[in-house]
Amino acid sequence: MITSLKSKLRASYKKWFKVSMTIVLILIAVAVVLLGIPRLFTQLYAQSRTYSVADAPSDDAVAIVFGAGLTRSGEPTAILQDRVATAANLYFAGKVKKILMSGDNRFVYYNEPGAMRDYALKLGVPEDAIVLDYAGRRTYDTCYRAKAIFGVDQAILVTQSFHLPRALFTCNALGMNTVGVTAVGRTYKLVSNVYWQVRELPATLVALLDAWIFHPLPVLGTPEPIFPVETPTPQQTGASH
Repeated sequence: MITSLKSKLRASYKKWFKVSMTIVLILIAVAVVLLGIPRLFTQLYAQSRTYSVADAPSDDAVAIVFGAGLTRSGEPTAILQDRVATAANLYFAGKVKKILMSGDNRFVYYNEPGAMRDYALKLGVPEDAIVLDYAGRRTYDTCYRAKAIFGVDQAILVTQSFHLPRALFTCNALGMNTVGVTAVGRTYKLVSNVYWQVRELPATLVALLDAWIFHPLPVLGTPEPIFPVETPTPQQTGASH
């Protein structure tokens, strides 16, 4: 009787194990579809739109730099320094006239745009070439505000290769004509690279949902066009009094 009971328990356990493994495999397959396909789509989307500093088109007057965190001392992180430095190289190469630095400034002691500006000034970028966006809390917000607040219709996006596909998709989906330049500089730790790549999987899915379905509104405000449109004078239009 005890042997029979053990056999039944063993058979029950095997059946439970098979069902559990089936469920796990189904969940993995769903995750691959939901997270992997959006990521693959944006990577393919970005391929023909990604350039080096030397090959970047020069008809885009604005470079957009995305925030990437600050150190405890308030300095730009390593990846943010590389983004600012790459944007500075675009400016020095005559590819852009202005650099829009967008980041988070929700808290008094956390000012991403200000830190980015200070670093760019150290690199020799003139202050009048720098425009700050203090409400770029995430990639979607930066893209939305670039067009809605700063009047940017086309731009060069500057960020690392792991983030550039999502940034390009988002900005173009929101009505801008953008290309990208990969921020290069130092070699990052393997752990950091893995973390950033994994993070992009859910972030990319959210980006597609925001652009195609939800259309959330970021923090907005009074428009501040980077290149104000001048109102023609009567002399310019040929009108007479």
